[in-house]
Amino acid sequence: MTSARVATSTDLDAIVATFTSAFFHDPVWGPAFPDERRRAGQAAVMWRVYAASALRYPWTLVTPDVEAAAVFIPPGGVELTEEEAAGLEGRLAAATDAGTARAIMVVGERFEAAHPAEPFFYLTVLGTHADHRGKGLGMGLVAEGLTRVDAFGAPVYLESTNPANNKRYESVGFVPRDEIVTPGGQVVTTMWRPAAR
Repeated sequence: MTSARVATSTDLDAIVATFTSAFFHDPVWGPAFPDERRRAGQAAVMWRVYAASALRYPWTLVTPDVEAAAVFIPPGGVELTEEEAAGLEGRLAAATDAGTARAIMVVGERFEAAHPAEPFFYLTVLGTHADHRGKGLGMGLVAEGLTRVDAFGAPVYLESTNPANNKRYESVGFVPRDEIVTPGGQVVTTMWRPAAR
């Protein structure tokens, strides 16, 4: 079983580094930053906004040294505040260019439009640093998070941007729900895990 703890603000830099590494070659978030030489620095701008925002809730779980991190947003919570969302496109444009920033925002808008109507815990980001892949750390955090969610009797929703991960999610009770096609043509599978009985 993966040792998990709730992240604090002191973990922010490490979480950003882990997500930047984890998603560098992701089918959706890799090409979203087309300049591979600058991708890590540009993507880190986005991951910092999302990770910092999520820390307002006690639902970001990390391994002891932040080799992996899992962000759950509780029912009624928001991934970004209105102010954070409004500022994100400008931050991305400053790090990349206006067209790249707009395309990234469209992905987020499509994700949001596909959200179920009923309340749910949202497993919004799960990543393991490339140096620590293959050890089960990420799915260990998911298992711990699901145990905590099950105490609330709530369902969980996620978007899988990498088809290679779908079977892993299915192994812990998620079922495919729908598909989202990004502006770049990538197919994202949305998945749902019903509330524990």
